[in-house]
Order: sequence, then structure tokens, then C-alpha cells
Amino acid sequence: MEERSIFHCLSPLDHRYYLANRNLFDQLTGYLSEEASIQYCIKVEIALLKSHVNLSMKGRPDLLSALDSVEASVSPSEVYEEEEKTQHNIRALVNVLKRKVPEETAPYVHLGATSVDILDTAQSMRMRDAVRNVIIPTLLKVEEELVRLCRDNAEVPQVGRTHGQHAVPITFGFAMAEYASRLGKSIIQINRLAGDLRGKIAGAVGSYNSTALLTSDPEGFEAEILESLGLKPSETATQMVEPEYLLRLLLEINVAFGILANLADDLRHLQRSEINEVRELFKSEQVGSSTMPQKRNPWNSEHVKSLWKAFAPRVMTFFMDQISEHQRDLSNSASMRFIADYLAGFAAAAARSLKVLKSLHVNAAQMMKNIHSSGDLVLAEAAYILLAAAGESEAHEIIKQLTLRCEKEGISLATAIKDNSAVSELVSRSLKAVGLPEAELFFARQEQYRGAAVKKAREIADRYEGIQDFLKEDK
Repeated sequence: MEERSIFHCLSPLDHRYYLANRNLFDQLTGYLSEEASIQYCIKVEIALLKSHVNLSMKGRPDLLSALDSVEASVSPSEVYEEEEKTQHNIRALVNVLKRKVPEETAPYVHLGATSVDILDTAQSMRMRDAVRNVIIPTLLKVEEELVRLCRDNAEVPQVGRTHGQHAVPITFGFAMAEYASRLGKSIIQINRLAGDLRGKIAGAVGSYNSTALLTSDPEGFEAEILESLGLKPSETATQMVEPEYLLRLLLEINVAFGILANLADDLRHLQRSEINEVRELFKSEQVGSSTMPQKRNPWNSEHVKSLWKAFAPRVMTFFMDQISEHQRDLSNSASMRFIADYLAGFAAAAARSLKVLKSLHVNAAQMMKNIHSSGDLVLAEAAYILLAAAGESEAHEIIKQLTLRCEKEGISLATAIKDNSAVSELVSRSLKAVGLPEAELFFARQEQYRGAAVKKAREIADRYEGIQDFLKEDK
């Protein structure tokens, strides 16, 4: 085949993102490339042929041994050259294989199968192996960094934010625990669904017409072939494997993609100049802006979100590929080829997320400063809860009015409460009842109002540090 510069390629995955993810994409090549597609189809054809040898030739060891070397002897260029004649990819592969296998086995190449038996079975194997051998290991590294951030920052105070405004205090470890939990559960699901992908050797319409002429147990024949490939048969097939097995895997990967995008979006906002709570690594030779030398843009986080924007909408195509007329049409033949692009895009986003997390600088001093920047108004909820616990039914409205006074007069909530003797007495009574400091000290240390944030951060870190144990259960 002719050599081609990667800069002549049309897809950014094949030049820009390949160069940024060379090792990762080289690993994916073994599963998602056109060469891999042909090699996996050969694996299925050889497994089928070996079962014919077992069935019709008494499992002759010499023939079985000879078939083991066939896969390595076939090049994609041979198959493509043959396809120029046949105008049919699988028949081209069959013709090439017949020239490679022992002569007495040649009549049995592809016997009893239809093209999609080979294509769908190979597709399931490729997707399973790409996910379990490349994508999940990458996600596990991301999860490991999230767990580390949970544990290392379990007690680092941070103001919580809802609707872009300060809420009540949490810790940064607790904020990261959200993503460790969400991504951890998704990894477990992805692993399970990858292991449940199915194959088929059931013939032209899935009813075993052809193999029933060759054996009295066509379903057993199919199961034997698929077991050698590490697959189970589709529960019911047309000419195609039921599309929902692969669909569910791709949908869960899209869920994980959204989690990574959400994390990236949060980290990007925390790097805003006016927030400045975390910072991506910025090397001395790096440039943030072509005109503003002071810029330290959070471009890696933005890159993850941008990849999500490009690839997540493809989920619509995955749904559309559920539909095939009667036992089969070809309306998924082109669209299914782009699953490889989707997985590569997702893997690139996961790798970039890992890069961000591994070098993330946490500015604990700025986090503390931001908690105190709103004064003690972040404890308005606490004041309302304490007041209500003391028996005041209008506690929420009373505290709300006090916060309005604070904003108008520029005073602290502690001062506003102290000025109202009835409210002050009830709040002090509740503080004493639960063993908390006096009001003056309580409202001066906003960061201590953090509930179970530290405990939850550590619990999540402990749980997902052992995520490998969950994955082993699904093997």
C-alpha cells in the first residue's frame, strides 16, 4: 500500500489527535483500524473452519495446527485487491482464505455462514477487546486520580456553588468524590456490557437453515465456535446480531463521556481569574494567548468538553442503527464504521482528563479566601436550621429578612442575629444543644459548617480505590 503523510488525512483524529495521543491510538489500532477489522473477521472464519474440521474431519490435529498460522499470512491489501473484483468484502476475504488454508479444508471456508455472521461477530470481539484492553485501563487511571484528589483534599474547605452562586461550605475532596462515584459506577457498567457483547453463526436470516444441513445441532455448532472466540450467541438473531447489545455499551460510554465533560466544565470554571481555586499545569515554554502573554488558559479542560460536543451527539446514530428492514438491510453499513471514530474520540477525552488531573494544582488558600468572601452569609442555612430546631415556625422568613438587612447595611449575619435578642437566644440555645461553639465563634468559622463532607469524601475514596475488585466479579 502507498505511504501517506498523516497531514494529508481528512479526520483530525488521524493527524492532530493522533499526534497528541500516539501511544493510545496505536493501541486502539489493534482493534479499531481497517487492518484489525480484517484480522478479526479472519479469526471468526478460522474458528468456523476449525469447527468444520472437528465436525467433518474428526478434528485432525495436522489441519487444526495448519490453520493456526493462516491469520498472519493474510494482508489487508490482498483482501482489498480481491474486493476490487468481487465488489463484496467478505467474499473477497473468503477467496483469499481459500488460497491460504490446506487444500482439503478450502471447501469448508465460510460454509454455513453469511457475511454478517462474520462481520457482527468480529465487531463484537473488536469492541470488547478495545474497551477492556485500552479504554477501561485509561478510565481506571482517571478514576485513580479522582480517588487521590478525594483523599488528599477531604478536609480542604471549599465553598459549595449552586446556580453559579455561593451555597454552603463543602470540601474540595467532597467535590471530587462526586466524579469518582459517577465515573466509577460507569466504568463498572462499561466493563459488564463489554463482556455481554454477542456473536452469531446462524446463517442468512438467523434461523440456522444452512448449518442445519450440516449438523443435527446447529445451535450447538454455533455455540462451540463462539465459545472459542470468548462470546455467547445472540439470544435471537436475524441476519444480524441484536443491535441492543452494542447499543447499550455505546450508550454507557456516552454516559461516561458526559461525566468527563461535566468534570472538565467544573474545573474550567474553578480556573476563572476571579475564582482561581485550581490550575492546570502551565509549562514555561507554553503559550496561553498569541497576543496576551499573561494568559494561562484552561485549554485542556476546554478540550475535553469540546471533544464531548463533537462526539456525544453521535448517540443518535447509534439509536438509528437499531432499525433494519425485516431480517436485514444495508442502512447501517456506513454508519457503523464510524463507531471506531467515536471510541477514539472518547479515549482521547479520557486521556486528556487524566493529564489535567495528574498535574492539577489545588489552591487551598484561595478556596478558604473564597469561602470568607461572602462573609458569614454562607451560614444563613445554618442559622435557619438552628432557629427552626428551637421551635420557631417562621425561621426561614426571619433569617431571609436578616440577610436582606445584611446586604443593605453591609453588616454580618452574626451582627444581625445578635441585634435581635429573641433570635439570638434561640440560635444560641440550639448551638449549645448540639455541642457547637457560641454564636460569635460559630459564625466566624464558616468553613467548619461542612456536614458529612469529609466523611463522604473518604468513604468514596475507599470504595472506588477497590474498583478493580468490582471488575473482577464481571469477568
